[in-house]
Order: sequence, then structure tokens, then C-alpha cells
Amino acid sequence: MRTIHAVLAALGGGLVLSAGAAMAQPINVSDGILVNGAGMTIYTFDKDVAGSGKSSCNGQCAKMWPPVPLNVDWIESPYSIVTRDDGSRQLAYKGRPLYLYSGDDKPGERKGDKKNGVWHVVTD
Repeated sequence: MRTIHAVLAALGGGLVLSAGAAMAQPINVSDGILVNGAGMTIYTFDKDVAGSGKSSCNGQCAKMWPPVPLNVDWIESPYSIVTRDDGSRQLAYKGRPLYLYSGDDKPGERKGDKKNGVWHVVTD
């Protein structure tokens, strides 16, 4: 497993997603798939419009597909910030909001891939 753009580091008055400083919430690549720091698979949702800055998965959907949270002010491309309907912030990759799947019980599982034809693992 390797870490890509995986470290939240203090820079100026904000924080940046980049390599080279103290790790806060890494995004890693395992077997070509994005995973969080705990090794849980990360997904995208086809109903999200890339670059819109919005998530289409809220309410009950977000309970089944928890958003990957973001607690920084600034990050580097290809990552971006999505502000959710509830005001919380979510990490996006190439403009697409990122999610976990509540049905994945352990690191490396990909039970959510192709779920309902609209959920997909994120490849590097």
C-alpha cells in the first residue's frame, strides 16, 4: 500500500493535503483503489456531478454511504472540498465527492462496488 497526497499538513494559515508532514487523515492506494487511513475502500456515486461542489447523497443515503469527512481549509488537486447540505465538509477526488460503504466490515472489502449500478470504487 502506498500513500498519495495523503498527509494533512499545516501551511500558512490553513491546511493542505500533500506529502511531507505530520499525518492526520491519510488517503492511500491499495491494489490500485483509494482507501482511507483504516484501509476501508472509498467510493463515488454516479448521481454526483463532478465539479458541482455538491453531494447527492444526504439523509438516509449518507447513513448507508458515509461521506469521507474533511477538516481542513485548503487542499491540493486532484482533491477538493464539497460542502454538504448539513454544512459539513466532504473530501472530493477529481471533483467527485468520496464515500465509505457501511456494508464493508473490514479493510480491503469492496462490497459497495457497482452497488445498484451507481456506486464505484475509486481507482488511482
